[in-house]
Amino acid sequence: MRILYGVQGTGNGHIARARAMCQALKSHNVEVDYLFSGRDKDKFFSMEPFGDYMTRRGVSFVTQNGKVNYIKTALSNSFTSFIREVKQLDLSGYDLVINDFEPVSAWAAKRQNIATVSISHQNAFLFDVPQKGSNWLDDTVIQHFAPSQYQLGLHWYHFDQPILPPIVHTVGHDVTMEDFVLVYLPFENTQAIIDVLLRFSSHKFICYHPDVSECQHIENMVLKPLSHEQFQTDLHRCGGVIANGGFELPSEALSLGKKLLVKPLDGQFEQLSNAATLESLGLGHSMDFLDASAIRKWLDENQAERVFYPDVAGEIASWLLQGNWVCSKDLQRRLWEKVDFPSYAAI
Repeated sequence: MRILYGVQGTGNGHIARARAMCQALKSHNVEVDYLFSGRDKDKFFSMEPFGDYMTRRGVSFVTQNGKVNYIKTALSNSFTSFIREVKQLDLSGYDLVINDFEPVSAWAAKRQNIATVSISHQNAFLFDVPQKGSNWLDDTVIQHFAPSQYQLGLHWYHFDQPILPPIVHTVGHDVTMEDFVLVYLPFENTQAIIDVLLRFSSHKFICYHPDVSECQHIENMVLKPLSHEQFQTDLHRCGGVIANGGFELPSEALSLGKKLLVKPLDGQFEQLSNAATLESLGLGHSMDFLDASAIRKWLDENQAERVFYPDVAGEIASWLLQGNWVCSKDLQRRLWEKVDFPSYAAI
């Protein structure tokens, strides 16, 4: 079987999920090519697992100071260029397209009538799961941005819906609880992050940010450029995580037993929904802005307990190669039976 795996490259969460799936698929007799869009090729990093991967411009969202800028988003994307990329992507020779919210491969597969299985957190919002701040435009994007014939949605809890647990990709480091907080707020202004963290002189922070080009020490914090391997090392060592309201990093933090504080991207309903869901499940805390009082309260919280999620990527890989993509009920049941939540989770 030959597969094209299309991945949304705007955020690193999609790529982290693809890394786990890449590893799982390598244990099977299958040939997989990878296509990433939404980011300039020179902005990708730590991409060795994907071999000679392809990139396309695709469609991406522009953020500024912690919120989506819809005007700049509209101006920065070219519908003509997108259509051209869809038409030029030749899928002959592929038996299946796997898609993680990547529009070029999704629309090309639809146009060429190639079977497509979509695996993403966005797919969970096709079902009756908690939502906050969504409108008709958000619903339209979820349904039509990257169309597929078959959908697997991922979320932290099943909510009695036909969805799966998170795909968690963590490397084989020992898990410790050291005296520092890991901060990853890529959509926030770097100086704003520094200003708020300087208030907590008795605490240590390691902050990764795409605007940081080399390691810097500023009083109680260390600023680091993006690096998958170094980030995973610090994630396994830290005592807690402050992040935006994405899905993959919070999933990794939960699986490692790290207490979690999220600041959702303003105007992005998925992140707003994620933050509200974490709080309602008792699995994390949230703040609407870089709120010093919220950070101070969270720093005083007790350490978290681990959420155990099974090898979702491995189970999905085996299910994919069986070819019965219409039915995933047994896959859902089998995976959720293996999930173990902390005693304090509100489920």
